[in-house]
Amino acid sequence: MEKILWADDEIDLLKPHILILRQKGYDVTTVSNGLDALEALAREKYSLVLLDEMMPGISGLETLQRINRDHPELPVIMITKSEEENIMNQAIGSRIADYLIKPVNPMQILLSIKKNLHSSELVAAQTSQDYRQEFMKLSSLIDASRTVDDWKEIYRQLVYWELKLADTDSALDEMLQMQKREANAAFSRYVKKEYQGWVSGGERPLMSPEVFRRTVFPLLDKGEKVCFIVIDNFRYDQWRVVQPLLSEFFDVEEDLYTTILPTSTQFARNAIFAGLMPLQIAEMYPELWVDEDEDEGLNVHEEELVQTQLDRFRRKEKFKYRKINDSKYGERMVSHFKELGDTPLLVVVMNFIDMLSHARTESKMIRELANSDAAYRSLTESWFRHSSAVDLFRKLAEEGYRVVLTTDHGTIRVDNPIKVVGDKNTNTNLRYKVGKSLNYNPKQVYEMRSPKQFGLPAPNISSTYIYACNEDFFSYPNNYNYYVQYYTGTFQHGGISLQEMLVPLITMTPK
Repeated sequence: MEKILWADDEIDLLKPHILILRQKGYDVTTVSNGLDALEALAREKYSLVLLDEMMPGISGLETLQRINRDHPELPVIMITKSEEENIMNQAIGSRIADYLIKPVNPMQILLSIKKNLHSSELVAAQTSQDYRQEFMKLSSLIDASRTVDDWKEIYRQLVYWELKLADTDSALDEMLQMQKREANAAFSRYVKKEYQGWVSGGERPLMSPEVFRRTVFPLLDKGEKVCFIVIDNFRYDQWRVVQPLLSEFFDVEEDLYTTILPTSTQFARNAIFAGLMPLQIAEMYPELWVDEDEDEGLNVHEEELVQTQLDRFRRKEKFKYRKINDSKYGERMVSHFKELGDTPLLVVVMNFIDMLSHARTESKMIRELANSDAAYRSLTESWFRHSSAVDLFRKLAEEGYRVVLTTDHGTIRVDNPIKVVGDKNTNTNLRYKVGKSLNYNPKQVYEMRSPKQFGLPAPNISSTYIYACNEDFFSYPNNYNYYVQYYTGTFQHGGISLQEMLVPLITMTPK
């Protein structure tokens, strides 16, 4: 039974209200002033306090301050006859749970109590009921999906329910995980069927090579100042949890686009900046393409690739490129923002989430902190909130920049090993492999035996690309058990899944 303390100097007039609360199962204790309320709280534990603002002795606001100091976790509902705005501001500023103005009826009191004591259980129950009703509809959508737009809608709904159920600690989470696996299996079949047509000149959705041209150029043509930001390894569900932090400064237009394969930084991000498929980059600008077996960094030419795209489309805009690898650099960029001048185009890369993903694989402590998708999202939101990222977006809004925020690819939590054999030159990525003598089960992968037909360079004449689907990852037979144990449950990218291939594309206008 929930125990409630009600402090009011006219408590005798509230007996009908108290009777109704007791009939609803609440244990209500009454006092007539603030000091008695504080003494009662010192003696006994209560779930909630109803507090009159005007009482003899110490006032309701003074009582509230002392309750907040001594019992910071205790919700307080302030009840007052006063409609003065300054009283309301003081109460709200003291973090009250609710604010009611007399005369109040019993149902108002009951509603406020339910909102503060039982909202989690009520929301969980309603959410569970709603998801059960939507489960079959969503399964039907998965079976009937025929276009990328269909898959975008399915993915949006899955993320919506994932966030809702995560907030409620619902037992339905396993049912949702099953539905996500079902969706990813169907999406993988869809990509296998359609992908070659997309990249060989057929009709296709918006993909990595078109992102910059289709989002940035139209804004520049309107005379806008534009900041194009790529947050490496940034999934749609992660965007959803950081969006409230940015909505304070920007009006947001949200979309998703489809990445190219492999869903890895070397291929997908270079394709964004160059506006070309990887094979075209390697053929047109061989000095700017770095093969995976080379010692040079795989993304050291991003600034030059942006310039090649501007040059090909005869764009005369000057731009500045910045890569933020840690908070200190981000802080310096914000504090020295005026040094950028009135640059019409800023291109910014943020690498934190990619580093978090790799750290989660390599660090036992980070594995514990991000042991689920929900925890991974929470770490993302915490970084965003407490790093220089929010300050940078605030500064961009102040300076009047339209912001295009996107990523090169997403990531997926893997748990099913698939054996593959390759020579010493085979790349190390766990979600895709490229090599000249790969041995694998073709039923378990998506294979590209003629890479050039898929817009990809071939390191050797007999090179083949293969991709993991669903929650699979590639494992070598050598030391197999150790390899599986080490990588199961880690976040990886490079392959085919909704999380990796359908990624956020956000356009933001300063408020």
